Amino acid sequence: MLDQHLTLTALVVGIILLTPLLYTIRFKGWIRNAQSNTGLLSLLRRRRPTQSSEIVSLRMYPIKSCRGFQVQATTLRQHGLDLDRRWMLVDASSGEFLTIRQIPDMTRIGTGLSDDGLELVVTIPRKSIEGSDRGLPHTVRIPAHPSQEWLAANTTPAPVKIWDTDTDGYIYGEEVNAAFSEFLGKPVALAYKGPTPRVLKGNGNPRILGRVQTTNFPDVHPILIASESSMTELNTRLGRVGIDPITVERFRPNIVVRGGTPWSEDSWKSVRIHSRNPEKSESGSGSAVSAPLDLDIVARCARCQVPNVDPDTAVKHKKQPWDTLVSYRRVDEGIKYKPCFGMLSAPRNEGVVEVGMRLEVLEETTEHRYITGF
Repeated sequence: MLDQHLTLTALVVGIILLTPLLYTIRFKGWIRNAQSNTGLLSLLRRRRPTQSSEIVSLRMYPIKSCRGFQVQATTLRQHGLDLDRRWMLVDASSGEFLTIRQIPDMTRIGTGLSDDGLELVVTIPRKSIEGSDRGLPHTVRIPAHPSQEWLAANTTPAPVKIWDTDTDGYIYGEEVNAAFSEFLGKPVALAYKGPTPRVLKGNGNPRILGRVQTTNFPDVHPILIASESSMTELNTRLGRVGIDPITVERFRPNIVVRGGTPWSEDSWKSVRIHSRNPEKSESGSGSAVSAPLDLDIVARCARCQVPNVDPDTAVKHKKQPWDTLVSYRRVDEGIKYKPCFGMLSAPRNEGVVEVGMRLEVLEETTEHRYITGF
C-alpha cells in the first residue's frame, strides 16, 4: 500500500516538473509558426494590388484648351499621351498662352485625325458679324508628327510662355493662324512645342520626383487619370440641386478608369497598366503583350472653373459643378481653397496603352499634398 502511494506521488511530481518544459517547447513552436505565417501574409499583402480597374476611355487634346477626341489605343510617352497638348494657341504679340479660362469659345475648336492618322484635322467655326456661327467651319490640316524639315520650312521658332515658364515653340504662318484669329476675335498664333525641355515643377520637381521629367503644354503634369465611379457620384450630387448630369470631358482627363469606391483614387501613389490578357504571350497564342507601364501619381488635381464650361456650347455655368465640388472636395491640405478631381501622374516608361487594359494600384499613401508650380 505504501509502495503504491510512493509511486503515485512520484508520478505526480514528474508531471509537475515536465509540464513547464512541454509548454515552453509548444510556445516556441507557436512563435515559429506565427512568424512564418505573418511573413507570408506580409509578402502577400505587398504583392497583391490594393485596387484594380479597367481603362474605359483614352482622351487626347492636341491643342491646349480646344476640343479633344477619344482613341482606342495610343502610345503613352513620358511627356504624356502621344499627341496630347503638343500644340497651344498664343497671343500673336506676346507669345502668352491662351486657355478656356479667358476664352471659353476655344472649346468649340474641334480636333481629330485623318483616316491614315498622318494629319491633325482642326475644325474652326466661322462667325458672322453678329457673332453667330455661319456656314461650314474652316478646316485646317497639319502634320500630326511634323518632321524637323517640315517645321523648318513652314514654321518660325519663337519664345512662348505658359504660366510662369518661358519655353519655345514653332509658330505657324498666317495661312494656318488666320482662321483661329477670325474665330477668337483677336490676333493669335498656333505653336507646336519646341526643343527646349519644359521640366516638371511643383510635385514633379526633380528633387521630389527623383528624376528629371519634361512635358509639352498641359498645365502641370503629363497625365490626368479620372474615375468613372467618382464622376457618377458627383452627378448624383448635382442631381440633388437640379443640375443635369455632366460628362467627364469637362475635366479633360487622359485616362478614365471604371473605378471602384468613389474617390478611392485620392490615395493612389503608384499604378501599373497591364495588358488585358497577359497569359496569351506566355502560351504563344494571340498577339504579343507589351511590358507593363508604371506611373507615379504625383498629386491630386486641384480644379479651377473650367469644368463649368459646357464643351458643346462654350456657355459657362455661374455655379456648377464648382459649388458642389467646393462643398465636399476640398480635400488637399496643400491647396485648401480649391476642390480636387482626378489624379496627376508622371509615367516612368513608355509603350502602347489601350482601352480595356487593367490599371492596378501598386502603392497608396495618406500623404499627398499639392505643391503649386507651373
